[in-house]
Amino acid sequence: MNLKLDENIDTRVVSLLCLAGHDVATVLGQGLMSAPDEEVIEVCRSEGRCLVTCDRGFGNRVKYNPSNYPGIVIIRLPSRYIFADWQQAIETLNQGLESAEVTGKLWIIQGGSIQEYQPIEPDV
Repeated sequence: MNLKLDENIDTRVVSLLCLAGHDVATVLGQGLMSAPDEEVIEVCRSEGRCLVTCDRGFGNRVKYNPSNYPGIVIIRLPSRYIFADWQQAIETLNQGLESAEVTGKLWIIQGGSIQEYQPIEPDV
């Protein structure tokens, strides 16, 4: 899977994702630090990359309808997290990507589980 890690994702997890066979790019590595959310998500769309972020704003399905993107994954960590929490979240993400398709969906990863949200269907 092609992934883009937002600036709020611990860069130490890049190797965990690469070892699982994912193509990983980072907002930091592409000079997009402090870029508006709209710019970051548009870069993800143009590159065909699923956005992995801790920014809960991307969970707004009205503003960022998952059907318009190659996937949005929001990681929710405890308020006082340690690196092991990152490791668990990335392990959960890797397992999810092995068994399901994230394209066009919103996943929220928290506490070792994934909640999947479908896109909002337009009014007919």
